[in-house]
Amino acid sequence: MDGIILAGGAGTRMRPLTLDRPKPLLELQDHPILAWSLMSLRGIVDRVLVVIHYLKEQIAATMAAQEIFADYLLIEQMPRPLGTGHALLCCRDHLAGDDFLVINGDDLYPAAALRKLSRRDFGLLSAARNDYENYGVVLRNEAGAFLRIHEKPPPGSYTAPAPCNSGAYKFTAAVFDYAPARSARGELEITDFVSAAARDHVVAVVDSPFWLPIGEPAALAAAQSVDVARWIPAPPPPFIPPS
Repeated sequence: MDGIILAGGAGTRMRPLTLDRPKPLLELQDHPILAWSLMSLRGIVDRVLVVIHYLKEQIAATMAAQEIFADYLLIEQMPRPLGTGHALLCCRDHLAGDDFLVINGDDLYPAAALRKLSRRDFGLLSAARNDYENYGVVLRNEAGAFLRIHEKPPPGSYTAPAPCNSGAYKFTAAVFDYAPARSARGELEITDFVSAAARDHVVAVVDSPFWLPIGEPAALAAAQSVDVARWIPAPPPPFIPPS
Protein backbone atom coordinates (compact mmCIF):
# COMPACT_ATOMS: atom_id res chain seq x y z
CA MET A 1 0.00 0.00 0.00
CA ASP A 2 1.15 3.53 -0.77
CA GLY A 3 0.98 6.50 1.56
CA ILE A 4 0.62 10.04 0.23
CA ILE A 5 1.93 13.04 2.18
CA LEU A 6 0.56 16.38 1.01
CA ALA A 7 3.53 18.75 1.28
CA GLY A 8 3.24 21.14 -1.66
CA GLY A 9 1.70 24.22 -0.06
CA ALA A 10 3.46 27.50 0.64
CA GLY A 11 2.53 27.56 4.33
CA THR A 12 1.43 31.20 4.23
CA ARG A 13 -0.18 31.07 7.69
CA MET A 14 3.17 29.95 9.12
CA ARG A 15 5.08 32.99 7.86
CA PRO A 16 7.67 34.30 8.53
CA LEU A 17 8.94 30.81 9.43
CA THR A 18 8.18 29.51 5.93
CA LEU A 19 9.71 32.34 3.92
CA ASP A 20 12.83 30.26 3.33
CA ARG A 21 11.76 26.78 4.44
CA PRO A 22 8.74 24.64 3.56
CA LYS A 23 6.41 23.95 6.47
CA PRO A 24 7.07 20.16 6.59
CA LEU A 25 10.73 20.90 7.30
CA LEU A 26 10.12 23.15 10.30
CA GLU A 27 11.62 21.66 13.44
CA LEU A 28 9.45 19.83 15.95
CA GLN A 29 11.29 18.45 18.95
CA ASP A 30 14.63 18.22 17.13
CA HIS A 31 13.19 16.63 13.98
CA PRO A 32 11.52 18.07 10.88
CA ILE A 33 7.75 17.65 10.93
CA LEU A 34 8.16 15.50 7.83
CA ALA A 35 10.20 12.94 9.78
CA TRP A 36 7.34 12.50 12.26
CA SER A 37 4.91 12.06 9.34
CA LEU A 38 7.11 9.39 7.81
CA MET A 39 7.34 7.58 11.14
CA SER A 40 3.56 7.59 11.53
CA LEU A 41 3.30 5.70 8.22
CA ARG A 42 6.22 3.31 8.69
CA GLY A 43 5.09 -0.28 8.99
CA ILE A 44 1.67 0.58 7.53
CA VAL A 45 2.55 1.52 3.96
CA ASP A 46 5.26 0.13 1.72
CA ARG A 47 6.07 3.34 -0.11
CA VAL A 48 5.43 7.04 0.30
CA LEU A 49 4.55 9.59 -2.35
CA VAL A 50 5.43 13.10 -1.20
CA VAL A 51 3.56 15.83 -3.06
CA ILE A 52 5.79 18.89 -3.44
CA HIS A 53 5.94 22.32 -5.04
CA TYR A 54 7.00 25.17 -2.74
CA LEU A 55 10.78 25.05 -2.09
CA LYS A 56 10.70 21.55 -3.51
CA GLU A 57 14.49 21.22 -3.65
CA GLN A 58 14.68 21.33 0.15
CA ILE A 59 12.16 18.54 0.56
CA ALA A 60 13.91 16.50 -2.14
CA ALA A 61 17.23 16.86 -0.31
CA THR A 62 15.64 15.94 3.01
CA MET A 63 14.02 12.83 1.57
CA ALA A 64 17.34 11.80 0.08
CA ALA A 65 18.96 12.13 3.52
CA GLN A 66 16.29 10.32 5.58
CA GLU A 67 16.50 6.60 6.35
CA ILE A 68 12.87 5.95 7.29
CA PHE A 69 11.57 5.00 3.82
CA ALA A 70 13.92 3.69 1.18
CA ASP A 71 11.07 3.49 -1.32
CA TYR A 72 9.58 6.90 -2.01
CA LEU A 73 8.55 9.10 -4.90
CA LEU A 74 8.32 12.87 -5.19
CA ILE A 75 5.28 14.17 -7.08
CA GLU A 76 5.18 17.83 -8.06
CA GLN A 77 1.91 19.72 -8.28
CA MET A 78 1.96 21.25 -11.73
CA PRO A 79 1.67 23.92 -12.90
CA ARG A 80 0.98 25.04 -9.31
CA PRO A 81 -0.93 23.77 -6.28
CA LEU A 82 -4.68 23.96 -6.88
CA GLY A 83 -5.93 22.39 -3.67
CA THR A 84 -5.73 19.09 -1.84
CA GLY A 85 -7.91 17.38 -4.43
CA HIS A 86 -5.49 18.51 -7.14
CA ALA A 87 -2.62 16.99 -5.13
CA LEU A 88 -4.54 13.73 -5.02
CA LEU A 89 -5.06 13.75 -8.79
CA CYS A 90 -1.35 14.39 -9.38
CA CYS A 91 -0.63 11.04 -7.70
CA ARG A 92 -3.13 9.03 -9.72
CA ASP A 93 -0.75 7.68 -12.35
CA HIS A 94 2.02 6.92 -9.85
CA LEU A 95 0.21 4.67 -7.38
CA ALA A 96 1.45 1.10 -7.15
CA GLY A 97 -1.89 -0.43 -6.20
CA ASP A 98 -5.56 0.20 -5.60
CA ASP A 99 -5.37 1.10 -1.90
CA PHE A 100 -3.65 4.11 -0.39
CA LEU A 101 -3.58 6.43 2.61
CA VAL A 102 -3.42 10.23 2.40
CA ILE A 103 -2.24 12.55 5.19
CA ASN A 104 -1.59 16.27 5.48
CA GLY A 105 2.09 17.12 5.64
CA ASP A 106 1.67 19.61 8.48
CA ASP A 107 -0.56 17.50 10.75
CA LEU A 108 0.51 14.61 12.96
CA TYR A 109 -1.52 11.45 13.53
CA PRO A 110 -1.04 8.43 15.81
CA ALA A 111 0.37 5.42 14.03
CA ALA A 112 -2.22 3.09 15.61
CA ALA A 113 -5.13 5.16 14.29
CA LEU A 114 -3.63 5.27 10.78
CA ARG A 115 -3.20 1.51 10.89
CA LYS A 116 -6.87 1.10 11.81
CA LEU A 117 -7.84 3.52 9.03
CA SER A 118 -5.74 1.58 6.52
CA ARG A 119 -7.98 -1.48 6.93
CA ARG A 120 -11.00 0.34 5.46
CA ASP A 121 -11.78 0.73 1.77
CA PHE A 122 -12.88 4.33 2.20
CA GLY A 123 -12.49 6.26 5.42
CA LEU A 124 -11.38 9.38 7.20
CA LEU A 125 -9.80 10.03 10.57
CA SER A 126 -11.85 12.07 13.02
CA ALA A 127 -10.68 13.74 16.23
CA ALA A 128 -12.66 15.59 18.90
CA ARG A 129 -11.95 19.33 19.18
CA ASN A 130 -13.27 22.01 21.50
CA ASP A 131 -12.47 24.62 18.84
CA TYR A 132 -14.50 22.79 16.21
CA GLU A 133 -15.57 26.07 14.58
CA ASN A 134 -12.09 26.27 13.05
CA TYR A 135 -12.41 22.92 11.31
CA GLY A 136 -14.93 20.70 9.54
CA VAL A 137 -17.30 18.78 11.80
CA VAL A 138 -17.91 15.21 10.66
CA LEU A 139 -21.57 14.20 10.58
CA ARG A 140 -22.52 10.51 10.53
CA ASN A 141 -25.56 8.50 9.53
CA GLU A 142 -27.45 6.18 11.86
CA ALA A 143 -24.94 3.39 11.14
CA GLY A 144 -22.02 5.60 12.16
CA ALA A 145 -20.63 6.04 8.65
CA PHE A 146 -19.71 9.35 7.05
CA LEU A 147 -22.62 11.52 5.98
CA ARG A 148 -21.12 14.93 5.29
CA ILE A 149 -18.76 17.59 6.63
CA HIS A 150 -20.00 20.86 8.06
CA GLU A 151 -17.11 23.22 7.31
CA LYS A 152 -16.28 25.77 10.02
CA PRO A 153 -19.71 25.87 11.66
CA PRO A 154 -20.67 28.87 13.81
CA PRO A 155 -19.77 28.60 17.52
CA GLY A 156 -22.56 26.92 19.45
CA SER A 157 -23.62 24.72 16.56
CA TYR A 158 -22.48 21.55 18.34
CA THR A 159 -21.67 20.37 21.84
CA ALA A 160 -17.94 20.58 22.40
CA PRO A 161 -15.83 18.64 21.85
CA ALA A 162 -17.14 17.83 18.38
CA PRO A 163 -15.66 15.28 15.92
CA CYS A 164 -13.60 17.06 13.27
CA ASN A 165 -12.06 15.98 10.01
CA SER A 166 -8.32 15.62 10.62
CA GLY A 167 -7.22 15.46 6.99
CA ALA A 168 -6.21 11.79 6.97
CA TYR A 169 -7.99 9.52 4.49
CA LYS A 170 -8.09 5.99 3.13
CA PHE A 171 -9.11 5.55 -0.50
CA THR A 172 -9.24 2.98 -3.22
CA ALA A 173 -8.59 3.84 -6.85
CA ALA A 174 -12.37 4.11 -7.28
CA VAL A 175 -12.12 7.62 -5.82
CA PHE A 176 -10.78 8.75 -9.19
CA ASP A 177 -14.13 7.88 -10.77
CA TYR A 178 -15.42 11.14 -9.33
CA ALA A 179 -14.73 14.62 -10.68
CA PRO A 180 -15.93 17.24 -8.19
CA ALA A 181 -16.18 20.84 -9.33
CA ARG A 182 -13.74 23.44 -8.08
CA SER A 183 -14.63 25.15 -4.84
CA ALA A 184 -15.52 28.83 -4.49
CA ARG A 185 -11.84 29.62 -4.08
CA GLY A 186 -11.04 27.92 -7.39
CA GLU A 187 -9.45 24.78 -5.93
CA LEU A 188 -10.17 21.07 -5.93
CA GLU A 189 -10.90 19.93 -2.39
CA ILE A 190 -10.17 16.41 -1.23
CA THR A 191 -13.24 16.58 1.00
CA ASP A 192 -15.38 16.93 -2.13
CA PHE A 193 -13.93 13.64 -3.38
CA VAL A 194 -14.92 12.06 -0.06
CA SER A 195 -18.45 13.42 -0.29
CA ALA A 196 -18.80 12.24 -3.89
CA ALA A 197 -17.53 8.75 -3.07
CA ALA A 198 -19.94 8.52 -0.14
CA ARG A 199 -22.85 8.47 -2.60
CA ASP A 200 -21.77 5.00 -3.76
CA HIS A 201 -19.49 3.67 -1.02
CA VAL A 202 -19.55 3.37 2.74
CA VAL A 203 -16.99 5.85 4.09
CA ALA A 204 -15.92 4.79 7.56
CA VAL A 205 -15.22 7.34 10.27
CA VAL A 206 -12.30 6.23 12.43
CA ASP A 207 -12.00 8.10 15.71
CA SER A 208 -8.50 9.09 16.74
CA PRO A 209 -7.42 9.93 20.31
CA PHE A 210 -4.75 12.31 19.00
CA TRP A 211 -4.40 14.82 16.19
CA LEU A 212 -1.86 17.63 16.12
CA PRO A 213 -2.51 20.25 13.42
CA ILE A 214 0.40 22.67 13.06
CA GLY A 215 -0.90 25.56 11.01
CA GLU A 216 0.68 28.69 12.46
CA PRO A 217 3.72 29.74 14.51
CA ALA A 218 1.85 29.62 17.83
CA ALA A 219 0.73 26.05 17.13
CA LEU A 220 4.29 25.01 16.33
CA ALA A 221 5.55 26.60 19.55
CA ALA A 222 2.88 24.82 21.60
CA ALA A 223 3.64 21.50 19.88
CA GLN A 224 7.19 21.54 21.22
CA SER A 225 5.86 20.46 24.62
CA VAL A 226 3.40 17.83 23.39
CA ASP A 227 4.29 14.19 24.06
CA VAL A 228 4.34 13.31 20.37
CA ALA A 229 6.41 10.16 20.96
CA ARG A 230 3.48 8.71 22.89
CA TRP A 231 1.60 8.43 19.59
CA ILE A 232 4.31 8.22 16.93
CA PRO A 233 7.60 6.33 17.24
CA ALA A 234 10.42 8.83 17.52
CA PRO A 235 12.40 9.30 14.30
CA PRO A 236 16.00 8.10 14.05
CA PRO A 237 18.76 10.40 15.29
CA PRO A 238 17.94 13.82 13.88
CA PHE A 239 19.38 15.03 10.64
CA ILE A 240 19.58 18.71 9.77
CA PRO A 241 17.13 19.72 7.04
CA PRO A 242 18.87 21.50 4.18
CA SER A 243 18.80 25.31 4.41
